[in-house]
Amino acid sequence: MLELAERLAAIVEEMTDMAIDALQRATSGDPDSLEAGEGLALERRIVRARRALEKSIAVLSEGARGAGRDEATLDGGAA
Repeated sequence: MLELAERLAAIVEEMTDMAIDALQRATSGDPDSLEAGEGLALERRIVRARRALEKSIAVLSEGARGAGRDEATLDGGAA
C-alpha cells in the first residue's frame, strides 16, 4: 500500500504544477475574459481533486504504518 501512496504523491505533484499553470493562464490576460474564468474553474477542480488524492495518501499511509505496528506486536516487538 505504501508503494501506491508514493505513486499517488507523484500524481499530486503533477496536479500542483497543473493548477499553477492554470492559475497563471487565468491571471495573465484580461481578468474579465472567458479564458480567465475557465482557467480559474480548472484550477479549482484540480485543487479539489488534489485534496482528494492527499486524503487517499493519508489513509493508505496510515494503513501501512498500522500494519507495521501490528506485525511488531505479533512478533513480540522485535524489529
